[in-house]
Amino acid sequence: MKSNNDIRQYAKSKGVLLWEIAEKLNIYDGNFSRKLRKELPDNEKTKVIGIIDNIAKSKAAAAE
Repeated sequence: MKSNNDIRQYAKSKGVLLWEIAEKLNIYDGNFSRKLRKELPDNEKTKVIGIIDNIAKSKAAAAE
């Protein structure tokens, strides 16, 4: 499973900002950044990766 740093890099590679992920999780972006300071449980990492993919897909569709 990806580490929190890998999650940051994955989001960056997809053009997704951390505040966009936080918005989908219904938390403040500062709280999300603080959450990433410690390793997330695997189920939460999977959820965040899914959110990143959905945001990236939405952005790609909007750009077309």
